[in-house]
Amino acid sequence: MKKVWFFATMILSMHLRAQVNIIPQPAELKMPETAGTFAITAKTPIILEGSGLENSANFLNDYLKQVYGFTLPITKKAGKVPGIILNYDKMEYPIAGAYNMEVNAKGVYIGGDNETGTFYGVQTLLQLLPAEKASSLAISYLSIKDYPRFQYRGLHLDVSRHFFPVPFVKRYIDYIALHKMNYFHWHLTDDQGWRIEIKKYPNLTKTGAWRNGTIIGHHPGTGNDSIHYGGFYTQKEVKEIVEYAAKRYITVLPEIEMPGHASAALTAYPYLGCTGGPYQVQQTWGVFNDVYCAGNDSVFTFLQNVLDEVMPLFPAKYVHIGGDECPKESWKTCPKCQKRIAELHLKDEHELQSYFIQRMEKYINSKGKTIIGWDEILEGGLAPNAVVMSWRGEKGGIEAAKQNHDVIMTPTGYMYLDYSQSKKEDSLTIGGYVPVNKIYSYEPVSKELNEAEGKHILGAQANLWTEYVTNPKKVEYMIFPRVSALSEVLWSPAAKRNWSDFETRLQTQCKRYTLWGTNYNKTFE
Repeated sequence: MKKVWFFATMILSMHLRAQVNIIPQPAELKMPETAGTFAITAKTPIILEGSGLENSANFLNDYLKQVYGFTLPITKKAGKVPGIILNYDKMEYPIAGAYNMEVNAKGVYIGGDNETGTFYGVQTLLQLLPAEKASSLAISYLSIKDYPRFQYRGLHLDVSRHFFPVPFVKRYIDYIALHKMNYFHWHLTDDQGWRIEIKKYPNLTKTGAWRNGTIIGHHPGTGNDSIHYGGFYTQKEVKEIVEYAAKRYITVLPEIEMPGHASAALTAYPYLGCTGGPYQVQQTWGVFNDVYCAGNDSVFTFLQNVLDEVMPLFPAKYVHIGGDECPKESWKTCPKCQKRIAELHLKDEHELQSYFIQRMEKYINSKGKTIIGWDEILEGGLAPNAVVMSWRGEKGGIEAAKQNHDVIMTPTGYMYLDYSQSKKEDSLTIGGYVPVNKIYSYEPVSKELNEAEGKHILGAQANLWTEYVTNPKKVEYMIFPRVSALSEVLWSPAAKRNWSDFETRLQTQCKRYTLWGTNYNKTFE
């Protein structure tokens, strides 16, 4: 009889251990020799032993309400009933977000090194819950010590090619939070639409936020739908989204494109271009020759005025100014641009772009902010304090790190979520091929960098450009399950990365997607 009991206990223990499928994988996870579970029910209290942890408690309750249909009482005093204790532990880890967790018969204890750490502990707790609806949620006894590998863990969304409403932007931010990521890169302006209200320049949204049609099918397209399309976010809505993100310890990084990708702005204010127009908000995809005039001082006045309205909306220390894919054709034939090159003794139009970026950087720095730009800002000389976002492979990022500039890696071959995720993709995409395992294999710190240079790699980011992503369900389809692989690359220790183990945990993660009511690619490779 004792042998039967022993084997039954061992099987139960193995079953409970198998239920622990956390993504991203914690730095340290230990299961007790004697297995057991703690059950969370509607009577289980959330106990705020540490002050200022209401965001974590509210996020937990919102999740429980949406997924399981009940919430927990919140109190600041422990009673006789075992509960979920939220507190602080001194961990002295250099990157914000470390936490400890203990689950036993006394309940759940989460202690973060700061508010952010406690919040990430809650995200781990959510992944211990059953992946099916229930009124009693049993979680395994365990202990965790966890912390993030990189300080920048980002996800990008292009709202210029296609516009997404405020409720979905908030849902997207929740997805970022659930994966212990901390930056939302919001691509707000481009050739196909200007998406943020600027009160000093109302035509940016009155005219620049709308296009008179969109190509049908893959570029160059099989026609045009001729539908008046667009939208924009009011400054009130932007503040609402930024505040929503802050409660999830996510920094919103705004991007205002310059000097290229400017068709929408030029359509609204033609004097900003080299030719004076006429211009149009673009109805197709690609790179366009009409860009901001680098020889016209009124362009810099305009951009400074725009940023004077943008920067106060975003507490982030960074402002993304684009800097990518800027053709030089209009500058080559523009008298004002050529005069600027001559007066400043610049070698060519590449140095003119460097002048443009550096001039804007000085202004942004004067406001206490730091610029981020795509790796083209390296051409003609890098702005002194700029952070480089390396998208055309890793070369730009490696070069910038060797020049002692901070870098965020986002190479197309690993980090572009608009690329196909299956060889036989059943959905229209821009092309390329970035399956889940390709993202999972990515190492942001190149072997070409020494230890000191490697410290300039702040982290990495995945980008979702939306030429062929027209609605929220398609966004979800493109990011899931790939964002789960990204989260583990950016959070977990590199030595713990194991594809077969991740693949096993991903099966449970997919059940969570279903539980969330999220659309995802079920044929991922």
